[in-house]
Amino acid sequence: MIETNLAQTVDAINDSGSVYDTNVKYLLSDKQILARILKYTVEEFQEMGIEDIIGCIGADIEVGTRPVDAGLSNLGRVKGTATEDNVPGEGIIYYDIRFTAYLKEKEMKILINIEAQKSTDSGKLGYHLENRIVFYLARMISAQKQTEFFHSDFDNLKKVRSIWICMDSGETEDSIEEIGFDRKIVFGNKKNSYHMDLMKGIIVNIRSGADSSSGKAVKKSQNVLIAMLEELVSRKDASEKKHILEDEYGLKMTAELERRIQIMCNWSESIIERERIEARKEARIEARKEARKEARIEALEKMIRVNITREQILSMGY
Repeated sequence: MIETNLAQTVDAINDSGSVYDTNVKYLLSDKQILARILKYTVEEFQEMGIEDIIGCIGADIEVGTRPVDAGLSNLGRVKGTATEDNVPGEGIIYYDIRFTAYLKEKEMKILINIEAQKSTDSGKLGYHLENRIVFYLARMISAQKQTEFFHSDFDNLKKVRSIWICMDSGETEDSIEEIGFDRKIVFGNKKNSYHMDLMKGIIVNIRSGADSSSGKAVKKSQNVLIAMLEELVSRKDASEKKHILEDEYGLKMTAELERRIQIMCNWSESIIERERIEARKEARIEARKEARKEARIEALEKMIRVNITREQILSMGY
């Protein structure tokens, strides 16, 4: 059976939104899914098979336990703890998923962060997501001081990759973007052979309307990773979803992966039903408002027909 870190589950969460979000993170942190994310977003893994990539993923997968804030996230110092922030007036920010990937043949160690992001709308967030991604990358670099390198051994810095799964793209906006350094000569002709790819942010845009339960048919993405992720977070029935993930994308249904899919589908059904109840409630409220409005108009018409003056009508509260 494929090794999975989903056994580190936290079941005692009461808020339905938190339960759904937590399950999305744990689904993404399954090694089978992490391997596919790495294959289609991180250049160093693109030519490797899924099983080989799974073998590169370290045992240090952490879900929602690693603080981003300065002084709290150093590798080897904080693991699975809710350390309090020492910056007054600021709350602790946690990485959704953090782990290490090892390429033994290249003697390379890459630090990976994956974030599940519901909205990319700067109006809702209050900031541009790209700036937050840069901040996370910078923290992943600076947190290596005294853990990955000491003193001035800056060549021992490890590559960092922050991968953001954004779930609110439009019907034709399924895409993968990269944010990184761009080295160029602005004057002269000096040649630099050192490749600056230490920090890289990757944005995977999956479509909010790709779920068949939304009532509109959206064409399946031509990108394998996006198509799989859209299937993974869709509101389809659990048995149908598991069948598609196994047959079309080659995922093996371990007990934990099946359980997470089932929990997420149950919460999806609960959310859909709650949305239907709210919609019916709003419809009833609007119907009552319309009925009251029609009754008032009818009453006004009757008063006008019997020549009641404007002043008298106003005095009655109309």
